[in-house]
Amino acid sequence: MDLWNTTLDNSFFLIGILQDSKYPGLVCATVTFLYLVAVTSNGLLLLLITMDKRLHVPMYFLLSQLSLMDLLLTTVISPKTFVDYLRGQSTISFSGCGFQVFLTLTVGGAEDILLALMAYDRYVAIQHPLNYMVFMRPKVCWSMVATYWLLASVNALVHTIYTMHFPFCRTRVISHLLCELPPVLKLACADTTKYLFMVYTMGVTFLFIPLSVILASYTLVLTAVFHMPSIQGRKKALLTCSSHLTVVGLYYGAAVFMYVLPSTYHSPQQDNILSMFYTIITPALNPLIYSLRNKDVLGALKKVLGKGLSAPKL
Repeated sequence: MDLWNTTLDNSFFLIGILQDSKYPGLVCATVTFLYLVAVTSNGLLLLLITMDKRLHVPMYFLLSQLSLMDLLLTTVISPKTFVDYLRGQSTISFSGCGFQVFLTLTVGGAEDILLALMAYDRYVAIQHPLNYMVFMRPKVCWSMVATYWLLASVNALVHTIYTMHFPFCRTRVISHLLCELPPVLKLACADTTKYLFMVYTMGVTFLFIPLSVILASYTLVLTAVFHMPSIQGRKKALLTCSSHLTVVGLYYGAAVFMYVLPSTYHSPQQDNILSMFYTIITPALNPLIYSLRNKDVLGALKKVLGKGLSAPKL
């Protein structure tokens, strides 16, 4: 099989949901709508957290980081899908493919750790309320943010460089919505068995260590919640925790299916649907899950809307 030089002039062909669908126009319209929802809802949530001083607490600071990750991920995928539909061809340059691999690994790894930190935040808030602002003071929060972005980006950079150094075959068709590690490696004209095992090991590590922290934190949290004397306090705590657990379920369910379950158990078509789920649908759902069920966020939204309506007209 012929090889091709991996220069910046070479490109890949992405065979994703548009090509697999009988109604590509409808799919494109759905992707565009979900992208607009994701940008609007995440952007609004970031704006509210920035403007309202009542939301200047660690819980919402971490939530703003989740919104930022969702915006980054969906902005790299959705607009390109729309442009590809208009052009009638879905190609991506070698450098663009490498960038997508790097970004998805960075955001994915960072979100793994972030969700664990959000669970720890709820544990501290409920189990140690008097010392909450000591354990979760701004310096600690920023240190956490810097740490998970650094760890995730370094891990992503190493994997991206190593993956893109492989010789690729003339068949440049990637049966996937975007350039991710597993589908790109399928094009490599070299033995990737050992490397795939390392990718699998790293994936399991990045998924299950944070997931263990989440499960341990919420076991302690739920135990404390059910011993609360105040029914109102119990309901508020359960509402906050249930929102976070919903996001955890959506994210980890998709990640485990994609990166942990052996490829023999899922087809390229299933991978495409799953990729659309966690790169396009989930970023649109996450802020809605948190905001529609959160009185503080809804209160901040009403306050901002109230100021806008009462502003003097020129």
